[in-house]
Amino acid sequence: MMLGEILTAARKSGTGIQDWLAPAEPEIWAALGQAAEAEGMDHAAYARLAVADFSNNAPEEDWATMMSRIRDARDPGQACLLSMITWRLAKSEKKCSHNH
Repeated sequence: MMLGEILTAARKSGTGIQDWLAPAEPEIWAALGQAAEAEGMDHAAYARLAVADFSNNAPEEDWATMMSRIRDARDPGQACLLSMITWRLAKSEKKCSHNH
């Protein structure tokens, strides 16, 4: 699967995202749920937002890190989406810590 296809699939993902990500990374799934709830959206909407934010705002070194994860992953699509979600979660945590 090409990166563009992965991004398109992530953007179109709905409730099926839970079946794909929750078993693989329960801790990230739980953090995703908390962040989504805090922003008034569901898991899938937050994941789509993470894809958009990463695509538009991630620096070159974060792209390089993600591409390494994809290259080494058993499920490249999952690795891509999880990288983007964890990137956005980390970005959100930094915003929260600066606001306190």
